[in-house]
Amino acid sequence: MSTCNMNMASAAAAGFLPVSASNTTASSSRTSVSFLNFNNRGLRRHLVIVRASEEEPAAPAAAATTTTDAPAEGATTEVKAAKPPPIGPKRGSKVRILRKESYWYKGVGSVVTVDQDPKSRYPVVVRFNKVNYANVSTNNYALDEIEEVVD
Repeated sequence: MSTCNMNMASAAAAGFLPVSASNTTASSSRTSVSFLNFNNRGLRRHLVIVRASEEEPAAPAAAATTTTDAPAEGATTEVKAAKPPPIGPKRGSKVRILRKESYWYKGVGSVVTVDQDPKSRYPVVVRFNKVNYANVSTNNYALDEIEEVVD
């Protein structure tokens, strides 16, 4: 308790007025402290609220389940979800650029990565041997802006 009073005193000396400090029972670790900034000139007033709490650990999963509902030893309950087919060309494949405003239009580059998120606007990252005016050798393209080149 003395450390709490010292903290309050140092906070008051630093320009903060403790509004309330409450500590619940000793077994709980929840603490709530609020400070109000006071200014002698009356220009600004700030309210700072600090709340910290720890949740009690959840009960172990083994204790929560019952053994009477367990399936037979030979049966498997896990069903693996089917993986969707990969989007776009494979990594390392050669592609031709169809975006007209691109520096590498009708040029050929190799695929670095393909983002598998269907919401991605430009999922294909292509690297070129030639650099553009900004000294950059990679760019992102949409799936309809590239075509795979057969060697």
